[in-house]
Amino acid sequence: MPEPADNRLAEADTDTEQPELRRRFRRRNADGSDAWTGTFPAVTPEPTAPPRPLRSSSWAEAAAAADALSDSPPATAAPPTPDRQPAGAPSSRVPESLPEPEAPTADAGAMPTSFVRQQKPRPKKGFRGFLYRATGGAWNFGPSALEREEDELARRISRQLQGSFNTAVLSLKGGIGKTSTTVGVGLTLAEFRGDPPCAIDANPDSGDLVERALGEGIYQKAMPRTITDLLKNIDSVNSLTELSRYMHHSGRLHLIAGEQDPEVSDSLTAEEYLRIRKLISSYYSVALTDCGTGVTHNAMSGILQSADNLIIAAGYAVSGAKRARSTLQWLSGHGYEELARNAIVVITDKDEVSNRVDKDAIEEHLAGMCRELIAVPHDRGVADGDLVTLDHLKPETRRAYKEIAAAIVDGYR
Repeated sequence: MPEPADNRLAEADTDTEQPELRRRFRRRNADGSDAWTGTFPAVTPEPTAPPRPLRSSSWAEAAAAADALSDSPPATAAPPTPDRQPAGAPSSRVPESLPEPEAPTADAGAMPTSFVRQQKPRPKKGFRGFLYRATGGAWNFGPSALEREEDELARRISRQLQGSFNTAVLSLKGGIGKTSTTVGVGLTLAEFRGDPPCAIDANPDSGDLVERALGEGIYQKAMPRTITDLLKNIDSVNSLTELSRYMHHSGRLHLIAGEQDPEVSDSLTAEEYLRIRKLISSYYSVALTDCGTGVTHNAMSGILQSADNLIIAAGYAVSGAKRARSTLQWLSGHGYEELARNAIVVITDKDEVSNRVDKDAIEEHLAGMCRELIAVPHDRGVADGDLVTLDHLKPETRRAYKEIAAAIVDGYR
């Protein structure tokens, strides 16, 4: 016998935490057994208690109670009980339907992933950039394909590194863009990276790395400290401040000048270079080493031993292409197969060769022997052999130096 409604209402009044849940009840016979035979179980809907008036000592508790009442689903009437079948009729027992799953509710305490809408990338260059600025941002067609490529190069160059890495720039022939490539790539790394790079002049033949980066006049006026001076006092250098006394600066590119005295310029040994490299690795994550012409001078074994990747300088002249190939073959035959396989060949078009030279054939031949081949177009700002500044280079030349810098950082693993 169902309980009086007053009792159930009294029990509902004692529950102040959450609304009463609906339950299903079976109709039972007078003897207490279930009435299953030949019938559906009778389900009597339980009356729901009316919402109690909110009584709370604080506004927060009242608001929470109101939210709980508003979030609870309304009570629905149970399906009607079918009539009892006549005696002797075939029994058709239908299983009781399963309750419907509760719909997921939003978590009130969950925080949104972002309170700021993601904005469409803004064009900075070209006609799209002009339209964006002219209309005050009303017309935003997004960056062009070329600008997106430039942004991707900048992202690759500026990738954060774990540790210190060294790239050696070498060739078997002089005058084909080895030092200009070191300066141009070094300045490009300094432009895009958060940490300044360091360039070391390890050329035993009176290298002019610092002169190409600063200009001959400025270098002559500066205190001409060289790699030899640093070696003499290397044991007393224990901070970047002390190290900077032996360095030159072209913007954010830090440089160590090579020895200019012919009598001692060829005295740099592999062990001495490794001491310099170890010191540099404590303060710089990226270092470029401008090597001398050839691969057999005294410091070369130390340079190759500490190099993480190589740049092989080449030219479009037949002799320059053959020497680049000979350099890669020499490396593979002397225990540096990994450096040769991951080398970056840079062909600088310093001298406009005749039409008889098949540039495409040279590129195709060298590209199969290295990880990447990049061509630097003919540019007077590079070919003159004087100061190299990014502002005075052609856009195509600057793009080539960005590609070289990105390929270098890609090889740092």
